[in-house]
Amino acid sequence: MREGSLEPPVRQPLDWQNPDFYDMAKIEAEMHRVFDICHGCRRCFNLCDSFPRLFDLVDESPTGEMDGVKSEDYKQVVDACTLCDLCFMTKCPYVPPHEWALDFPHLMLRYRAAELQAGKNSKTYAQLTETDRNGKLARLAAPVVNWANNNGALRSGLEAVAGIDRNAKLPKFNGRTLVLRASEQPLEINQAAPGYGRKVVLYATCFSNYNNPEIGMAARAVLARNGVESEVVYPRCCGMPQLEQGNIARVADHARSVSDALLPYIDRGYDVIALVPSCALMLKFEWPLILPEDANIKRLADATYDVSEYIVDLAGREGLAPGLQGLPGGIALHIACHARAQNMGQKAAEMLRLLPDHDLAVIERCSGHGGAWGVLKGNFETAIKVGKPVARQAKTASKAFLSSECPLAADHIVQGVERLNGESDPKPAEPLHPIQLFAKAYGLL
Repeated sequence: MREGSLEPPVRQPLDWQNPDFYDMAKIEAEMHRVFDICHGCRRCFNLCDSFPRLFDLVDESPTGEMDGVKSEDYKQVVDACTLCDLCFMTKCPYVPPHEWALDFPHLMLRYRAAELQAGKNSKTYAQLTETDRNGKLARLAAPVVNWANNNGALRSGLEAVAGIDRNAKLPKFNGRTLVLRASEQPLEINQAAPGYGRKVVLYATCFSNYNNPEIGMAARAVLARNGVESEVVYPRCCGMPQLEQGNIARVADHARSVSDALLPYIDRGYDVIALVPSCALMLKFEWPLILPEDANIKRLADATYDVSEYIVDLAGREGLAPGLQGLPGGIALHIACHARAQNMGQKAAEMLRLLPDHDLAVIERCSGHGGAWGVLKGNFETAIKVGKPVARQAKTASKAFLSSECPLAADHIVQGVERLNGESDPKPAEPLHPIQLFAKAYGLL
């Protein structure tokens, strides 16, 4: 038996249509096996809060081993997992193809799926993560919603009713979606650019469509400058918020709907770009594990790029259009967990290193946010604690620009920096997505 594996991790399809997948006795037996291996290894002690919770349960048990931990306490470990995938992708030496075949995040997902099937999921949390419905409603009164989300008294009430921590920054809503803006603002394609002739369809993602259309508009501007024709499509959310809750059947439904909308573009020679790493991860990796026999899902996965990945590919194959300028003061760049989980390297850093005289400080560690998980009462302070090393690195770097591929992580890092700041320290700059910085370097913002 090997002590560990040096081979790249290989993920197995989710057997979610098998009744045994939801058998809690079998799930707890597998959790005992996996947790016992984790207890003996402990390489992941400094990732999310799941591992400190697990190790505390073991260390404080009567035997100091897994046999002293009650199975009903396993839920504490599950509840702290944000499905960032860093343990699987970057830390664990026992993931497949190793014979022990650990997949900690997907085991946590399986537990949540069983809870959901048993009706034990949080109904309030489920409503908070209905991103399409919430986005469509909030955009109708975006200024009012944004004001309410920054009103102390109303936030106290929201905390009491919905369990959203009053101190957690919530994303702004925008009255004019990315799809609407793109349809109203056609762009002139630079026919002299080396990349002229390429075509992409931007999968808008719920965040770029309803919360921050500027990310998508910046991507369109950069692509047009480089001769790339772009269309913007948003059939529905990728289902990541539902995956976090174990609602795998719902994710499969989203996958089929989105792939049906995007495949006609692929048939016409378009590449697909996802604007947020979590969504790119879903299209490229999670959906094929949920629907491994679906050829359309496989075709979509093969055609999908993260936005930074696409620009780097364009630069390497055809070259970029001239006109890039440096950004004085430098950039502190956070590499998002779900970008790392795509196993493609630091594409955002590679892209920003294409800028003349670049001054880049790269931060490769989890921000602690974990999507909707990180804004909940009881989780927010844990998220701040987990992300404190990232906030400290961002503060120490002292660059003019702060950026993360994950917009939620970026806002969370700013909150962490604000907590570290003294009274005389300047307020952190408003964070920007890497593609926004690239557009700024072209003079497009």
